[in-house]
Amino acid sequence: MEISTPSLFFFLASMFIASVLATDPFSQSLLSLKSELIINDPKTLSDWFVPSEPNPPDKIYACSWSGVTCDKNFTKVIALDLSMNNLGGVLSGDQFKIFTSLVDLNLSYNSFSEKFPTGVFNLTNLRSLDVSRNNFSGQFPNGVSNLSHLVVLDAFSNSFSGPLPAEISQLQFLKVLNLAGSYFSGPIPSEYGSFKSLEFIHLAGNFLTGQVPPELGQITTLTHMEIGYNSYEGTIPWQFGNMSELQYLDVAGANLSGSIPNQLSNLTKLESLFLFRNQLTGLVPGEFSRITVLTSLDLSDNQLSGPIPETFAELKNLRLLSLMYNNMNGTVPEGIANLPSLDTLLIWNNFFHGSLPETLGKYSKLKWVDVSTNNFVGTIPPDICSGGELFKLILFSNGFTGGLSPSLANCSSLFRLRIENNSFTGEIPLKFSDLPQIAYVDLSRNRFTGGIPNDISQASKLEYFNVSYNPELGGLVPAETWSLSLLQNFSASSCNITGDLPPFGLCKSLSVIELSTNSLSGTVPRSISNCQVLERIDLANNNFTGHLPEELASLPSLAVVDFAHNSFNGQIPTKFANSSSLLLLNVSFNDISGPIPSEMRFRLMGESAFVGNRELCGAPLQPCPRTSKIPSGLQLGINKTQKFAWVLIICAVVVLCITVSIVGIFYFRRGSGGQWRMVSFIGLPQFTATDVLRSLSSTEVIETVPTLSGSVCKAVMPTGITVSVKKIEVDAKKMNGVSESVSRLGNARHKNLLRLLGFCHNQNLAYLLYDYLPNGNLAEKIKVKRDWAAKYKIVIGIARGLGFLHHDRYPAIPHGDLRASNVVFDENMEPHLAEFGLKFLGKSKNNPFSAANSRIETGEYNNAVKEELYMDVYNFGEIILEVLTNGRLANAGGSIHGKPTETLLSEICHENEVGSSDSVRDEIKVVLEVALLCIKSRPCDRLSMEEVLKLLSALKPQTK
Repeated sequence: MEISTPSLFFFLASMFIASVLATDPFSQSLLSLKSELIINDPKTLSDWFVPSEPNPPDKIYACSWSGVTCDKNFTKVIALDLSMNNLGGVLSGDQFKIFTSLVDLNLSYNSFSEKFPTGVFNLTNLRSLDVSRNNFSGQFPNGVSNLSHLVVLDAFSNSFSGPLPAEISQLQFLKVLNLAGSYFSGPIPSEYGSFKSLEFIHLAGNFLTGQVPPELGQITTLTHMEIGYNSYEGTIPWQFGNMSELQYLDVAGANLSGSIPNQLSNLTKLESLFLFRNQLTGLVPGEFSRITVLTSLDLSDNQLSGPIPETFAELKNLRLLSLMYNNMNGTVPEGIANLPSLDTLLIWNNFFHGSLPETLGKYSKLKWVDVSTNNFVGTIPPDICSGGELFKLILFSNGFTGGLSPSLANCSSLFRLRIENNSFTGEIPLKFSDLPQIAYVDLSRNRFTGGIPNDISQASKLEYFNVSYNPELGGLVPAETWSLSLLQNFSASSCNITGDLPPFGLCKSLSVIELSTNSLSGTVPRSISNCQVLERIDLANNNFTGHLPEELASLPSLAVVDFAHNSFNGQIPTKFANSSSLLLLNVSFNDISGPIPSEMRFRLMGESAFVGNRELCGAPLQPCPRTSKIPSGLQLGINKTQKFAWVLIICAVVVLCITVSIVGIFYFRRGSGGQWRMVSFIGLPQFTATDVLRSLSSTEVIETVPTLSGSVCKAVMPTGITVSVKKIEVDAKKMNGVSESVSRLGNARHKNLLRLLGFCHNQNLAYLLYDYLPNGNLAEKIKVKRDWAAKYKIVIGIARGLGFLHHDRYPAIPHGDLRASNVVFDENMEPHLAEFGLKFLGKSKNNPFSAANSRIETGEYNNAVKEELYMDVYNFGEIILEVLTNGRLANAGGSIHGKPTETLLSEICHENEVGSSDSVRDEIKVVLEVALLCIKSRPCDRLSMEEVLKLLSALKPQTK
């Protein structure tokens, strides 16, 4: 029997319709919800389908689906968990109305966007609603009061805006309220003081303003309150002292002023109190001693005054005491040293004086002590490290005297030791063989004697070592110093060190050697060629002899060589002419002879780098004497053949000069702005101005100035080389200054800078020729999905390029226009900074290329240049945020100061698909913290690019 095609179609259609009709409404609604979702992983919700076999009556298909929980009879859906599924899309909310028995709804850790679905508010039996870590936006909708049984409402880390929803206060069973990390604005509703059951409230990291409502003090059930990182007005309400159950209070970074209310001492269950980064004044309340369970007290970065209360000796559970960055004074109470749980003491940048308590460290296991930048005197407490866990000891810029505490000699836990700028004396007692964790040691600007400890080579993790300006230190450079595989910086200037330099071993990480103003002698070991990452070597003011080591010229990153005031002899090795990274070669006041390399970079180093060498010549010194004489064929007694030949040559030269003059006049008259000149830098063949102009013009004969379709275009040179061309117009009176400035830019060479190959100019127009990089710029590719290693490569590349401009050029070159569109990529996706320094061309005032404007006599940059450098750092911080968020946080420097770091970190890790236990999270956190330090509102609080590079270079993300 045959079945016709139409009959078969209707049969299958009827079967499908029957199957759908047989599907329970709960499963239908969930399938409808699934159809709205953007599912990035095919495996996600792959079990959400209706099977072909029939379902038992009154049963729900969806009860077996992932994320769905039903009651024990499989007749009601009571929980829906779609968290951490990397889902996206816009939710209509229409599907939720049928789930009247739903108790728990979790949509967290996804990428849902736009308006929050109001259909959720029909779930009247809901106890827990978690929509945290999404991108819901707009105002929080009305209707939440319908959820009368709600216990937990977590909307942390979204993009909500507008006022906080006041109707939430009607939820009398609510225990947890988290609306932190969005863009809510306006004041905290005073109605929030009417909660009857609330235990946890988190409103930090929004744009909240106005006064903190004293009504919040009426929430006597509250145990945890975080409302900081907003911009309130006024003071801390004294009514907060009524929240008798409170265990955790954080109102940091909230712009609050006035004094700290004494009533806070009524919070006898309080374990953590964070009021840092406000504008609080007055004294620290001694009544805080009543809060005996207190473990963490951070009042730093305020304007508090007066002493540390003696009564703090009663806080036996205190672990963290942070009072840094205030105006406090007095001495440190002896009782602080007796606190048995204290592990972190941070009181730097105040006006404390006197001695540290003698027993500090004896009765507790200190981990981190920072008392720097005060007026302390006396010696280091002898038991400072007796607890065996001291990690950081920071004492710099005080008046400490005496020898170092013997307990430091074998403080095996010590990682960072900074005691510079004191008056310590005696020998350095450190036994590096007993300091396996030590990475950073700064003993500079003291009065140590006895030399550098010979076992320094045993400090296998040492990265930074500085003993400079200990004028009576003496001794030798220990033999195995350069073998330290992680050592990056070795500074021992002005220490009266004698002897020879030891051979350079592996020195694979060494970037800075500073040994100036000592009594070192002998020659520089040729093994310095092993130091392949060396950037700076300063051996000035010593007694070195021999030839300049040509091995230095082959080091790929070497920027500064200072050998002034020694007894080096011989010529400057010709290999230095090919060192693309070299910025300064100072060989002044030696016995160097012969010509200075003719490359432009040597002229830009100035006379001061070469003076004091009687037989040294060439620019920027006096010209070298001519060695060639007039050929004898032009003298009396020469034969007629030679005479005739020379006459022909002279005639030809005259004719050529006349021809060139005529052509020059022709171009001067018919061109725009006079005669064109071509200046080439390293990397560009010696093209003529005509070659360049022809490559920019659609006509073969250059009669007028070529016009470009925009300020930047692409051009092909006669040899086929493709370059990028930037057109700039300049006042004719300023062209000489522009030419000089462009020359400095052209000689700034770094792998993360776009190479300026040359420029062609007349009196009022110039074309700058750059490498053409075909892979576009960061602004165009900001939304491209990248793994963490690729993002780190972009960030560290930009940092290196900017750091080179700021710290390795003399004087510094501010970029002036750092943004995503001025970061371009080569064929390996390595970032290069474009258009650096162009902002200042043709400007007579505040021009960083002017030696007169770049530094004042003290060596500091003038204010205008400082501002530009600060602005570069700020822009760099904003670029980091763009890279981390794939462009979501563009130009966000001024808008995210209120957000807690942990909130931002969670958002960024979620966007980058990084879990909370992933080691990459720690690396992202470091980069994020660098960004936040770069965009601080006060320019002087921002990091320098040198500091940025130290922090970023410590990370080593693995590329795939």
